[in-house]
Amino acid sequence: MTTDSPARSGGREAQRRRTRKAIVDAAVRLSAGGATPSVDEIAAAADVSRRTIYMYFPALDQLLIDATAGALNEPPVEAALSDPALADDPAGRVDALIRTLLEHSPQSLPLGRRMIRLTVDPPPNGAPEPVGPRRSQRRIEWLDKACEPLRDILSEQSYQRLISALTMVIGWEAQIALRDVRGLDPQAEQDAMTWAARALVETAIREHDRRQ
Repeated sequence: MTTDSPARSGGREAQRRRTRKAIVDAAVRLSAGGATPSVDEIAAAADVSRRTIYMYFPALDQLLIDATAGALNEPPVEAALSDPALADDPAGRVDALIRTLLEHSPQSLPLGRRMIRLTVDPPPNGAPEPVGPRRSQRRIEWLDKACEPLRDILSEQSYQRLISALTMVIGWEAQIALRDVRGLDPQAEQDAMTWAARALVETAIREHDRRQ
């Protein structure tokens, strides 16, 4: 029995991310004029087959929501995480990410609720399970960029655990829990999310310092 090397497995995962991004980017471009593109139009623009699109997005609605959410959030998030004043401040960068996402939540959270409904249930009409994670890796990429100052400080295991933990307290699911379960207003929601995220970042740093 043989197993793939980490390099080969990582290379395939990187290729999957590039393919998914190409599909989403094509949907964004085609949707910019206000019309709803078809699967065939998106496939042609992304230079992939219809089958490839359905491997990543079992439903066209899921792809269009992903594209819309990206077009809405990516520019302000990228700008916030590129602030030179926060270059060496991982906690500050995470704060900026939360603040920026919540500023756009009136437009993005309804998309998030629809996306969650589409991805928690099995694919429709007996379609195969999508390749890789069922949701976009956009959140992971933003968290990775926000925590970049810790990349060479924490061990790989500790760094990846931090990213996983932050995934649970930043994003649509956390917003829904804070609003629907806790009944928080927007400011209290931001305070709770920021406190939880900062606690995780500071705990990871303290654990590292104790080991030195």
